[in-house]
Amino acid sequence: MAAKAERIEQIIAEKHIECLHRGFHVWPALEYGKPPAMGDSRWTADLILSTWMQAETGQPPSNGLEYRIGKSGGGFDALGLKFLSPEHWLADDAVIDLSIPLNRRGYDRQIQIPVPFYGAGMSYGSISENVMLSRAIAAQRWKTFTCTGEGGYPGSLVAYKEHVITQIATGMFGVREETIQYAPIIEFKYAQGAKPGLGGHLLGDKATTTVAQMRESVPWVSLFSPFPFHSVYSVEDHKKHIDWVKTINPEALISVKVSTPTDIDMVAVGSYYAGAHIVQIDGSYGGTGAAPEIAKKNIAMPIEFAIPRVHRYLLQEGIRDELVVMASGGIRTAHDIAKVIALGADGAILGTTELVALGCTRCSNCERGRGCPFGLTTTDPELQRLVEPEWGAARLGKLYQSFQSELSTILRRLGLGSIRDLRGRKDLLVYRGKTGAQ
Repeated sequence: MAAKAERIEQIIAEKHIECLHRGFHVWPALEYGKPPAMGDSRWTADLILSTWMQAETGQPPSNGLEYRIGKSGGGFDALGLKFLSPEHWLADDAVIDLSIPLNRRGYDRQIQIPVPFYGAGMSYGSISENVMLSRAIAAQRWKTFTCTGEGGYPGSLVAYKEHVITQIATGMFGVREETIQYAPIIEFKYAQGAKPGLGGHLLGDKATTTVAQMRESVPWVSLFSPFPFHSVYSVEDHKKHIDWVKTINPEALISVKVSTPTDIDMVAVGSYYAGAHIVQIDGSYGGTGAAPEIAKKNIAMPIEFAIPRVHRYLLQEGIRDELVVMASGGIRTAHDIAKVIALGADGAILGTTELVALGCTRCSNCERGRGCPFGLTTTDPELQRLVEPEWGAARLGKLYQSFQSELSTILRRLGLGSIRDLRGRKDLLVYRGKTGAQ
C-alpha cells in the first residue's frame, strides 16, 4: 500500500507539472512536495487519476490505480459484475458489438452509434466554448454525439452539427429556429438529477457579455431556469412541445431528460406516448461542483432503483423495444456503463468523466467565473485558452478508446457478444464482496 500511495503522489505531481508547462496555475501544495487533496468518496483520487491516464494512453491503467469503482459504499460502487470462470470467457479475438440504436420506433430518422454512450448536456456558461468544441470534435470522430446544454449553440459547433444534440430547457436560453434545424436530436430538459425541482442557476459572475449575448440575457446578472416548464403540466402539453419542434425540424429525433421522481415509470410511459424516441433518466450522482450537495443527496430516487423500475414497467406496457432508455448522472467508468445497461438502460451519457479527462480534480469551484484552475468550467476569456480544442478532443478520444476496450473485455468475461444482450440482465449483477463480484 505504501508503494501504491507513493506512485499515486508521483502521478499527481506529473499531472500538475504538465499542466504548469501548458500555462496552468500549479497547485500550492506542490511547492511543499505534497500532492493536493482531490475528489471525494465517489470520485476518489484513484478514479480521477485513472481517468486522466486513460485519456493519455487509451487504455485502463496497469499501475494499481482503482479505475472501476469509488469508495462511496453505495450506488454503482456497491454493485459488481458476475463474471464467468475464465474457461467460459469468449476468445480475445471474438467480435464484440458495442453499437446501439437511438431510434427504436418504425419511423423517423434511424441513427446508430458504435459505442453505447454519448456526451451529456453541459451548457455554454457552465463550461467554456473550447470544452464544448473539444467534445464536438471527439463526438464527430467517434460517430457519436455531444449535447449543447441549455446555454445556446456557439457558432464554432455548427461544423459538427450532425453530432451535436440541441437542448431546450425551461429557461429557453439561446433557443432559435436555426439551432433546432441544425440538430439530428433535440433534447428537452425537464429536470436535472443533480438538482431536481430546483431548475438551473448560472451566477452573475459567469454571465459575461459573450454568455449573455448567446443566452439573449443581461450581462453579469444571474440566470435561472425555472422548474418546471410552465407550459407543460400533462402528457398532452408534453406532446405539444414535441409537435412544435417536429414542425420546425421534422427529421429530428426527440430525447426527454428527466430526473428520478417516485413515478419515473409513468413519466417514461408518458414521454413514449407523447412521441419521444429517447428517455434520459438523470440520477443525482452527477452535476458539476456547482450543483448543491443538499439537493443531490436528498431529493429524488437513486438511479440504480429508477432504471430497473422504468425497464420493468415498459416491458409490462409492451413498449420496451420502441423506446431508447439512456442513463446519466454520475457514470464515471466503463464498469458503471455496463452496470446501468445490466439494470435495464440501453446506454449511458457521460458528463463529469469527460471533464476529469481534461484535468478536473473535483475542487467544486465551478460556479465562479475564474474558479476553475484548468479552464474547464469557466467563462473567463483568458482561462478558456487553457483548453486547446484539438488537445481536448484527442484526450476525449483516448478516453472513449479505453472505455471501448474495457467494455469489450467485460462482455467477453460475461460470455456476451453484444452490448444489447446485456440490457436488463440484473442476474449478472451482485453486491460487491460476494463470490464472483468484480
